[in-house]
Amino acid sequence: MDRLEMDFTNAKMLRKKAEEILYEKQQKASITEETDTKKLLHELQVHQIELEMQNEELRLAYVAAETALKKYTMLFDLSPMGYFTLDSDGTICELNFRGAEMLRERRFSLINSNFKLFISEGSKPVFNNFFRKVYTSNAKESCEVLLGYDKKTLCSVYMEGVVTDDDYKCLLSVVDISKFSKL
Repeated sequence: MDRLEMDFTNAKMLRKKAEEILYEKQQKASITEETDTKKLLHELQVHQIELEMQNEELRLAYVAAETALKKYTMLFDLSPMGYFTLDSDGTICELNFRGAEMLRERRFSLINSNFKLFISEGSKPVFNNFFRKVYTSNAKESCEVLLGYDKKTLCSVYMEGVVTDDDYKCLLSVVDISKFSKL
């Protein structure tokens, strides 16, 4: 039935034709929706697999980082030489167990105390000159000093220091040379 033959005043016929047109549109839309849904589902599945692969890679990187952290923490903490990180004013930011042992104090009680307080009076000029040169030369410097406080000598040490570029801290390695030195 063509539009010219259709009686728009006949409600039954009009309804029937409208339902036919709606059914045809729904069939076309259903095919399109089904195709779009399949494409969307495929994209989501691919994305999920990508995320799972990235998650596995992150997990492996985390395990490697944890292993390295343990290794280097042990290397730092259990080293036979003292390691210190000092601010430009000499404040101790970090130190290892051997460093605390050399200063005869508990490790965490030394954080934020000034390293210069542990240099014997006779060695302070040598240490101050060394510390100034570490910050001005931008090169590794070294010196030998006596550690001590309150007129109590702790040990004779050889130390090397260098300043980091990123946070401008002095990395100080300290070796007890009491057995070898006449300071």
